[in-house]
Amino acid sequence: MQFNRDKYIDIIMYILAKCYNKPNLGKTVLCSILYFIDSNHYELYGKLLTKETYIKSKRGIKPAHFKEITEELIANNQLFLRKEPYYNRTIHRYYLTIIPSLKFSKQELEILDFSINHLCDNNANSILKYAIKDPPLIIADFGENIDCRYVFCRNNEYTAKKINK
Repeated sequence: MQFNRDKYIDIIMYILAKCYNKPNLGKTVLCSILYFIDSNHYELYGKLLTKETYIKSKRGIKPAHFKEITEELIANNQLFLRKEPYYNRTIHRYYLTIIPSLKFSKQELEILDFSINHLCDNNANSILKYAIKDPPLIIADFGENIDCRYVFCRNNEYTAKKINK
């Protein structure tokens, strides 16, 4: 399974562009949205959109390539990172420094918009409380890769099948 670097970058840029005014969109929320976009795509079409590997950690969902990609985008002046106060915590906020030109299929946009709209208003705590009850995360142990095949065990609260309705 070959990681789709360009699609992954495009999705990060799309999320940041769509949620630029969300003060809660820190690293944890962004990584969780990335996971749900991929797993929702897997549930509907049988393959991961970016082919990213997601790892269950005690601090949430850790995409394997996230740090590398965001550091590259920062070095190329496409993003900048700022640590900001958010209530009694500090969040890592990413900001676009360019206007991205993104190309997604209609199916991809439906999944992107559904996942973003469903999750973008959560803070880190609430999105982690939600995510931890998704069957692929329930089954994975801390430090292990999350097996997206378990999305087929989702109940109505987590299923992406409502996208097609």
